[in-house]
Amino acid sequence: MAQWQRRSLLQAAAASIAALFRPKSAAAATAADPDWQLSDAQWRERLSPEAFRVLRQEGTEPPFSSPLNNEKRKGTFVCAGCQLPLFSSAAKYDSGTGWPSFWQPLPDAIDTQVDFRLIVPRTEYHCRRCGGHQGHVFGDGPRPTGKRYCNNGVALAFVPDA
Repeated sequence: MAQWQRRSLLQAAAASIAALFRPKSAAAATAADPDWQLSDAQWRERLSPEAFRVLRQEGTEPPFSSPLNNEKRKGTFVCAGCQLPLFSSAAKYDSGTGWPSFWQPLPDAIDTQVDFRLIVPRTEYHCRRCGGHQGHVFGDGPRPTGKRYCNNGVALAFVPDA
């Protein structure tokens, strides 16, 4: 391999590694609704520090830390940022992973994008309305979809049925 090819390869690898450690912008996913394109300061006023870190900076909460893991009532799980309904309690299941998991989102609730932060590509999903990071979707869920929407509990709120 020519020296310039090795140098180009090394530069590309270094850039990729550096990108892993670069902080994500506070709105990596663009809000679909212009009314929800808020500044960092506005989001910080609305959210707890941990919810801001997860929803706006695409962080991850520690496993088994959310009280929503044990939520068994009928109702709707909504985005903690904008209250858009994301999941029905009928689609929730215990995946054993430590995060609230669902086999299907509500129609038109989420948008997805590919995430390379762990080098291996994963599918990340966000609230369609405000762009808040919710979690990742994997192909190891139950029937009928075979999907596991692994959600940060701090990115959700639960609204019980009346």
